[in-house]
Amino acid sequence: MSTTSLDAIDVHAHYGAYARREGGIVTELMSASADEVVARAARFGITLSIASPLQALLPRGGGDPVAGNLDAAAVAARLPALKQYVVLDPRVSETFTQADAMLRQPGCVGIKIHPEEHVYPVAQYGGPLFEFAAKHRAVVLAHTSEQNSLCTDLVPFADRFPEVTLILAHIGNGWDGDYGHQVRGVLASRHGNVVADTSSARSMTPNLIEWAVREVGADRVLFGTDTPLYHCGVQRARIDQADLTDDQKRLILRDNALRIFRGKLG
Repeated sequence: MSTTSLDAIDVHAHYGAYARREGGIVTELMSASADEVVARAARFGITLSIASPLQALLPRGGGDPVAGNLDAAAVAARLPALKQYVVLDPRVSETFTQADAMLRQPGCVGIKIHPEEHVYPVAQYGGPLFEFAAKHRAVVLAHTSEQNSLCTDLVPFADRFPEVTLILAHIGNGWDGDYGHQVRGVLASRHGNVVADTSSARSMTPNLIEWAVREVGADRVLFGTDTPLYHCGVQRARIDQADLTDDQKRLILRDNALRIFRGKLG
């Protein structure tokens, strides 16, 4: 049976204005409301998107995670096809207070951290983030692998706090052009609580997703699109058309998310 008819779960979505300081046409092209994100996803069989608001992340060094988290909570309560990541910034104490409350709500299923957009080295600030996540036994989606967000800096926190499931975002992404950061991070983890998602534009590289699956196993790769920054239909097609078995595709597109989020996805 082909997986093209399978209802997929996107574990790495966004919504809102792509607010780069330089502006220009890219802001218009890469922006979309939550309703647009959900409608676009539905056209390609993505029936659930787990999203963080771009307002909480952008522009780099100038996002508003407190306001973004409030908006995302309201959006998740309104749209059944969208769940919320609450965004934590380790230097904004109110985001921890928000997360403590929001993670108890059905619409909020995990934590998002973005050391690059919030401009802090995760090696220095990761302790409080992961200690908090461990208290909630939370799933943490982390941007990787630029110089503030290296997998080699993130994975030791997952080893220290095995109650946390860490998703290393963007298989193939690397500040230095190295496509292997996320795969090596998954392999280096000690407790099996580190996985990676497919949301990089580099997933279009021939054989990259297939290589990642061979290295770490299909049960440790999750489908993500980074919508609306990237076209979610293209990202979906990349998995549907991958040189993988239907069972492997099913794990990536849906079953791994259902397992990792432990019944929170409805």
